[in-house]
Amino acid sequence: MKRGKIEVNLDSVWSEYAFDEIPFSEIVHLGQRSLLRRDIFVVSWLLGRYCNYRCSYCWPYARTDRKDHRPLEVLIQSLDEIKRQSRARGFYSFHFSFSGGEPTFHPQYLDLLSHYAADTENCNYQSVHMTSNISQNLKWFENYARVTSGLHRVSVTASFHKEYTRREIFVEKLKFLQGEDIQVTINMVMVPTRFDELWQDALHFHEQGLNVTLKPQSNKSAEAVVEGYSAQQLKMLQLGMPQRGYTEEHLASLKKASQRPLAPWSVTEDRKAGDSNARMQVALLDKEGRTHYMDQAERLNAFKFNSFKGWECSSGYRSLIVREPGGVVKRSYSCHDKPLGTLDGGFQLFDSLRACKTSSCVSSADSKIPKRKAGESQALWQHYGPPKVEK
Repeated sequence: MKRGKIEVNLDSVWSEYAFDEIPFSEIVHLGQRSLLRRDIFVVSWLLGRYCNYRCSYCWPYARTDRKDHRPLEVLIQSLDEIKRQSRARGFYSFHFSFSGGEPTFHPQYLDLLSHYAADTENCNYQSVHMTSNISQNLKWFENYARVTSGLHRVSVTASFHKEYTRREIFVEKLKFLQGEDIQVTINMVMVPTRFDELWQDALHFHEQGLNVTLKPQSNKSAEAVVEGYSAQQLKMLQLGMPQRGYTEEHLASLKKASQRPLAPWSVTEDRKAGDSNARMQVALLDKEGRTHYMDQAERLNAFKFNSFKGWECSSGYRSLIVREPGGVVKRSYSCHDKPLGTLDGGFQLFDSLRACKTSSCVSSADSKIPKRKAGESQALWQHYGPPKVEK
């Protein structure tokens, strides 16, 4: 590996799976694999725009200095209502993803997670994800690990902002999370004009045994990827930094075993069964019936495969997003549909699948929701029924 240059010769930096050989023009069905095979309802929840950082490159609408957090009672009532409507549609597993702003600065965020985790025995499966700048102190993250310890899976996307933190401190906190069986990836928006510098940061984290997500920068309207990437840079976004089992490796180095409960089905069991693509998060089915895989949905943007207008999409029926200001509930981030409602005024999930009306899904949270081309008949998920709870 040569420092200071983009050209590297480090096998682990590049994907062993040929994502660039996927016949995207022939894909008729796709989704996150856990959603295709399980009865998971997905919630992406932007808790507020308040952020303790003021990054020079941040969009004005993405943050605020004003603490705009909703009371815990409203959040709990809304969470319970989401689950009630989901169960009425046959979904008894849940994945909640919280972001901001900076979600860790909601004063009752851990209380909300505690309420969520307390319902795990009534679910087939529960997981939680958080996108954070990791600026809270280590004690806060110790409490986070404790509160979420009873969930089947916990993951964190860590946003690295070198204007505000040192890499060493950032890495120390992420290593702690890995040691608590929390999956970690570092989100790096690869700004074209700073690509070389950001690539060197990505290499540093990779060498520390931390997954890195190379994220293409979206334009100001969040409707498309910005122009300006060279052919080489696009290739790196498409094939660089594959997701690896670094959390499991770190646990093994500490001689620790996972203490998380096993669901009736689990990724661990899939791996034991010899699924060679078990780490691939996204499955894509082409018109010939062949299945292709991708390790994370963010690569769909790198390949500019994010236009699903007219496709039959399950967002709004088995997933939703909540965003501030206004507590607006929508089927997805990029969606042009009329909102499903608001936290204050009430909201209602769709009663059936709806066609996509939006020209592009720049958010990978939208792209990975199961969808199929109009006229296709492949099932978009498997149903499992309510959990059997022993009293």
